[in-house]
Amino acid sequence: MKKAFIYVLIAVSIAVGVGFFVHRRLIAGDAGYVIIGYDRWVLESSLLVILVTLIVAFVLFYFLVRVVLQAMSIPKVLKKRGGELRSKRSQEALITGLIETAEGNWEKAERNLIRHAADSGAPLINYLTAARAAHARGAVEQRDEYLKLAREIAPESELAVGLTRAELQLSNKQFEEALESLTHLNKIAPSHAAVLRLTHQAYAQMEDWESLRSLLPALHKNKVLMEAEVKLLETETYSALIRQKSESRDVTALREVWATVPEHIRASTGIQSLYFAAMIEAGAGEEIEDELRRALGDEWDETLLVLYGCIQLSDREKQLKHAETWLGPHPKDAVLFRVLGKLAIHCKLWNKAKDYLEKSLNVEPSVEAYQLLGDVLHQQNDFAAACHYYRNGLMFASSEVVAQIEQNPSGEAMEPVEEELVSSAAQ
Repeated sequence: MKKAFIYVLIAVSIAVGVGFFVHRRLIAGDAGYVIIGYDRWVLESSLLVILVTLIVAFVLFYFLVRVVLQAMSIPKVLKKRGGELRSKRSQEALITGLIETAEGNWEKAERNLIRHAADSGAPLINYLTAARAAHARGAVEQRDEYLKLAREIAPESELAVGLTRAELQLSNKQFEEALESLTHLNKIAPSHAAVLRLTHQAYAQMEDWESLRSLLPALHKNKVLMEAEVKLLETETYSALIRQKSESRDVTALREVWATVPEHIRASTGIQSLYFAAMIEAGAGEEIEDELRRALGDEWDETLLVLYGCIQLSDREKQLKHAETWLGPHPKDAVLFRVLGKLAIHCKLWNKAKDYLEKSLNVEPSVEAYQLLGDVLHQQNDFAAACHYYRNGLMFASSEVVAQIEQNPSGEAMEPVEEELVSSAAQ
């Protein structure tokens, strides 16, 4: 349009110039004369008429050319406007599909996203979102088909498509398929945070603790999780490994696992309790007695103290003397008195055992102390007193059961793993 204006302006300028020239000639009395001959044809006219005719012809020719060019460009313009219209509709469909997905209208979202995916400026988003919608409504085959189309239409986005596939497979508990997808992605991007995070989730849900342990260095190195999360995961992983090895009572396997536990995790009394209890249950209590005593010296813990009382050393009296040294810093510890009474029973020091157990009951009653004191009195042939303590122990135990029921009426008792191992070691 700007060019056309320039051309018209030039034509008008020429016309004005010519008109001025002719006007000057007319004033001078010379209008000019033009003869054009061709073969037998002759055209005679004044200069003014010829010039006006040429200008009019030029203007008409110019506008004729413009009309022809505009007509020739109509298909291209229509095609462009059609593309813009399809793109606008695709954009509207994408927005509608995302809203429907957020509202949980999976089928509507899927239809809107797929219908205009081919015209979308970002077809990858259409197919990935449609895959999530199909997954949400349980259409696994359709989900995989959309993911396949997404990979075909955007091969450069293989990582994004693969992560979506693995995430949805994990959500559907397709662990083997998810691990296969993640193994492939790990070859493409071995240190990618999202790949490592999903791999960690897959191993954790499968309870594949050995594989998860091998993944821990990569999680820590690539800062996939925060320090606190990594430490919690390490504790969970090594605790589960110790629990697994304890089921087979394999002392060698337990030693191997314990040797791989990092120092900052090994210092935790919780995981120490698991390991010591597992070793005691496997019959290797004497092997860990020194380490258990050092742990108690570093941090006084009732669970570790109970575990020490479960160790069966060949020299029982030496074990009792070691335990009695703790009376100095802990003169009123009911659990320590109970453990000392138990160790004195193993040494058949009945009076000492009776004294310790009575002190334990005076500080804090417990079912085990009542039972042990009843056993001591039974050994001393004081059957009436033994029955008295047995009865008190039963009444105390029943009151504890009632209290637990009142606190947790649903009956869902959630006891930590170390308590299970401690109780089994004590038996």
